[in-house]
Amino acid sequence: MADIAILETRERVLAGILLTGAAYLLFSTQDASIKLLVTGMTVWQIMFFRSIAILSACAAIGGRQLFADTVHSPIVRPMLVRSAFTLAAWLCYYNAARSLQLAELTTVYYAAPIIVTVLSVVMLGEKVPILRWLAVLIGFAGVFVACDPTHLGLSVPVLLVLAAAFLWGIAIVLLRRTALSERSMIQLLLNNFYFLVFSAGPALLWWQTPDWTQLLLLASVGALGGFAQYLLFEGMKRTPASILAPLEYTSLLWAFALGFAIWGDVPRREVFLGAALIISAGLLIVGTEHFRKRL
Repeated sequence: MADIAILETRERVLAGILLTGAAYLLFSTQDASIKLLVTGMTVWQIMFFRSIAILSACAAIGGRQLFADTVHSPIVRPMLVRSAFTLAAWLCYYNAARSLQLAELTTVYYAAPIIVTVLSVVMLGEKVPILRWLAVLIGFAGVFVACDPTHLGLSVPVLLVLAAAFLWGIAIVLLRRTALSERSMIQLLLNNFYFLVFSAGPALLWWQTPDWTQLLLLASVGALGGFAQYLLFEGMKRTPASILAPLEYTSLLWAFALGFAIWGDVPRREVFLGAALIISAGLLIVGTEHFRKRL
């Protein structure tokens, strides 16, 4: 029985890793769509459209019962706090997207996994093995080598991204708490309901009528963002936040690929070295968890 329990735990953790990795792929694609949109409309309006799209999908899937269950959920207030931190991170991150390349934006942002690992110890009491700390540091070193963010300086966009990293780190740790106590669909509905409430006023105040191309991009942002959030919630239910933190570095690889495909950004030699370090960090965290559970 003990062996079966260990096997189930290991499979649960690995499933959480795969779900979270897929979520970050979708988030990266969403980021590219939003970077295309922010040149023509405010972040508030993008958030407003995305929230409507996700809430419409929740209504179609869960119906009235989902909304009834959500009203009586014990996480209504905790999700309000988490959504506020996520909103603040969003505003900082995507306003900086107007001035930075996608690769630069992603690079500076990757202080977040280290913040998540530290906060998971302070706020959640998780025990972080030395190899997991090593994986986080290797991943960040890979990001640093790939993009060399030192040439960016402490400009306003860079400070905005650093603020986003800190706020997102807090939001992820709070997400770990709520993920363990409620269904993912209810978390998804609450998160985007709060986003809709927060963004409605500013979106209508600075309204810009989108054209057909922008409407298609807004629809893709809603679909990608909603599915990515759901996968992230499911991954968080299965795996401690400090294990998942280094996986966020995989978004950098997608950022470079999307940057090349959309804007023609050609990666430098350092990018490949950085990518190798990032992949090594991911393999280290997965391999460490695999063998730790076996033992």
